[in-house]
Amino acid sequence: MIIFASIFLEEMGLIRFLKDWTLPVAIATGTICYLTFYYTPQLDELGNRLSPVFDIIFPISVFLTLFVTFCKVDFHEMRPHRWHIGVLVAQLLMVAAIVMICLSLEDRPDSKLVWEAMLTCVIGPSAAAAPVVVGKLGGNISTMTTYTLISSFVSALMIPLVFPMLEQMVHVYFLDAFLIILEKVSLVLLLPLVLGWLMQHYVKGVCARIAAMPNLSFYCWAFSLSITTGITVKNIVHSLASPLLLMMIAVLTFVLCFVQFFIGRAIGCRLGEEINSGQALFQKNTALSIWVAYMYLNPVASIGAGCYVLWQNIINSFELMGVRKK
Repeated sequence: MIIFASIFLEEMGLIRFLKDWTLPVAIATGTICYLTFYYTPQLDELGNRLSPVFDIIFPISVFLTLFVTFCKVDFHEMRPHRWHIGVLVAQLLMVAAIVMICLSLEDRPDSKLVWEAMLTCVIGPSAAAAPVVVGKLGGNISTMTTYTLISSFVSALMIPLVFPMLEQMVHVYFLDAFLIILEKVSLVLLLPLVLGWLMQHYVKGVCARIAAMPNLSFYCWAFSLSITTGITVKNIVHSLASPLLLMMIAVLTFVLCFVQFFIGRAIGCRLGEEINSGQALFQKNTALSIWVAYMYLNPVASIGAGCYVLWQNIINSFELMGVRKK
């Protein structure tokens, strides 16, 4: 029965469509699923039961995406490159500039909220699926994977350092807030790295099977993307922010997406890794960004990363479509 169903879907072109448009399909799935539950009163009780379940599944899906990626990494070949430094410096400068703007807008909460939303789209690490996309675009997978690892380390330190500062947590408790957020972020970002290394050295058979599935991390990311989209739609629907504020966040994150893309490409042009550098700076782990923003900033700020995930995946889809045509 399953074989006949697969043949039927293949003949109808649905499997090919899903493979070619995985990211838009994931976004549409998350949106439709949440709106179906929201506008169907009969599903209210089921939705209330599933909500805490997805709160647990969300960070786990981010964890699994990174874990699968790190199981495929050749740790012996991982070394810094010039373009890594260039992209990191650009990210740090952008984070510093936005933080200073946020701190200067304490008496203007709406404006500060817009810039916090922008910050979530800059401070996050490079997407775990970025090496997969880079490979499909003809870039260097090993150097991109190395940058993903470095970026995870840097973000794991920046996020707990910056977020308590923005939320004006009492200075006496700054260290406590830093350690709490560092612990949570490390579980999602750094623990997959350690487990990936252990798997490669001590559970080589299972690790080899994971590495033999080249698109597994890509589809794990797509699953995370569907959950991310559903959470974003939920935050928008339940947000008390004005439509104008939400529109400003959407438009500015759209502009920011292209700014990071072209800055990354410009750095790559000078340092010899245009594809990698462009993807490294602009393609973010938005699932993680939404999670930390929702947990430690104003939930409205997480809408910024939610909008960003739409813009970056539209760009990725067009890039992949261009490669397929070639």
